[in-house]
Amino acid sequence: MAPLTPNPIIESLIVIPMLRDRFPDLLDNYGYIFRSGDHVACVDCARAAPHLETAADRGWTITDVLLTHHHPDHVDGVADLVAATGAKVWGHAQDAHRLPPLDHALHDGDTVTLGGVTGQIWDVSGHTIGHIAYIFDGIAFTGDSLMVGGCGRLFEGTAEQMHRSLGRFGTLPDETLIASGHEYTVTNLAFAATLEPDNKALISRLEATKRLVGAGTPSVPAPLSTERQTNPFLRAHVPAIKSATNTVGLDDVATFAAARRAKDAF
Repeated sequence: MAPLTPNPIIESLIVIPMLRDRFPDLLDNYGYIFRSGDHVACVDCARAAPHLETAADRGWTITDVLLTHHHPDHVDGVADLVAATGAKVWGHAQDAHRLPPLDHALHDGDTVTLGGVTGQIWDVSGHTIGHIAYIFDGIAFTGDSLMVGGCGRLFEGTAEQMHRSLGRFGTLPDETLIASGHEYTVTNLAFAATLEPDNKALISRLEATKRLVGAGTPSVPAPLSTERQTNPFLRAHVPAIKSATNTVGLDDVATFAAARRAKDAF
């Protein structure tokens, strides 16, 4: 895939799909790699080989690994990546006991400076406790919290926690790219259409995404403006979502929780 340039200081951003012929257990996982100055950073790492090959093809040496959460499909390749490159590992201090060994233990509100870019650390617990997002100017690496077209399952956190976490993303500019960790967009939007079948932006996006993914092109990252229009987990305040989830008159957390339960059964 051609590099994306969400920020002129992030010189290249590349989505790394797992290789179908080599990692059949990770068909929908994505990692990311970007360069800024003398730093080359990976975001999550299910397997080291695709990251190492992507870097080698460009003459890059990986210097940093940014981890969003502890699930194996986001961290299992870190040890091999570090062994090959000596890269420094960043992750949530609260989750250090479940992550690969950290060189930099982070807390909510901390910053990460890599080359010419500085990102903020947000605790966005919900999918897991101790899940973080990396918020750079123009792009948010969200892991399995806010996902393109949806959000992560509530494996450890509560609906209230996840709703609050997703609300933080709502404070970002519309043009912010949401870089999430899986190719779930078609399924996510198909579910969204069951809640808002009359949402023209959603139906148009679903059809366009089917064509995109069918052609082998990642649907991530995607602009936050599009998520606001089509992602039901950012739309718990919308009357149509409340009506579809039978939560008219209830608060937005109740609507979010009902939508998440419905997605779990979808």
